[in-house]
Amino acid sequence: MYFNDKNNFFHGIMFHHFHDDAKHLKSQGSISKKEFYKIVEFIGRKNILDADIFFDKFKNNKLKNNEVCFTFDDAIKCQIDVALPVLEDLKIKSFFFVYSSMFDGNPDNLEIFRHFRMNYFKNINEFYEKFYEFLESDLDKIFRDYNNKINKTKNKFPHYSFDDIKFRLIRDEILNKKQYEEIMFKMMEERKFQYKEYFSKLFFDARDLQKLDDLGHIIGLHSHTHPTSLEKLNYEQQKMEYEKCLSVLSNILKKNKSNFKCMSHPCGSYNLQTLKILEELGVELGFKQIMTVEPEKGMKKINNSFLEIARQDHAEIIVSMNK
Repeated sequence: MYFNDKNNFFHGIMFHHFHDDAKHLKSQGSISKKEFYKIVEFIGRKNILDADIFFDKFKNNKLKNNEVCFTFDDAIKCQIDVALPVLEDLKIKSFFFVYSSMFDGNPDNLEIFRHFRMNYFKNINEFYEKFYEFLESDLDKIFRDYNNKINKTKNKFPHYSFDDIKFRLIRDEILNKKQYEEIMFKMMEERKFQYKEYFSKLFFDARDLQKLDDLGHIIGLHSHTHPTSLEKLNYEQQKMEYEKCLSVLSNILKKNKSNFKCMSHPCGSYNLQTLKILEELGVELGFKQIMTVEPEKGMKKINNSFLEIARQDHAEIIVSMNK
């Protein structure tokens, strides 16, 4: 049974990657249509609210503990090709949180890099080994020094392996964005990976966004360039990320900016400045990435504020289903 003492309160269910073993190949963390249907059955269709109903009940403080919504991050094409037909079949209207630089022809490289490491190596550990060969750092010392952080991250994101967490530590903490991307582009060049050829396969285009809107799904903010550590940006940089996202989505969908009331934090990264910016922009509902309290962010409860609603990653639901 999905609802239990740990998650028996309203929240979101978070999805990213799907596969069909044709256009979208199976990869780490991806699920099929069949698995998606099973997740709905496990949660209980009656417990899954349409996005607009969830939003309305939330604003009016009428959500019940066993009511959830579906959320999709990052505007990944497989969500349109694999997940959307299931949503329409089951008549579930969802939140789609979209970062906007892809519509300017400059998608964030995070998804490109993910596709590369999942499809151009025998397995993920081979990728990690090759990646570390480009570093001149003492990795053993780094992992010892960050041992507490690694273990805390594992508690927050149990679906990540320790190897996954260590790689993300190197990517997000030890290297800066430029250093990380230089390594990745060198690796892609070595393996002759022509990443621009994959843009249409990996990312939404404006027509996808319009289709979702026409079908009654809710489009929300997810920053402009999708920084993996948005909380490290200063106030003006953060403000630009969300103002630009709001402007791009407003122009594509030909809607007033005041229509965009929802968002999710990219990679779960935010701070008090972020929340202030979002409130000033008129955002009324925001989702974080995890189902735990983060005292370091001033949180006192799971759904700490209207901009910090908890989400359960679908990978954790799969684990529960298979117990």
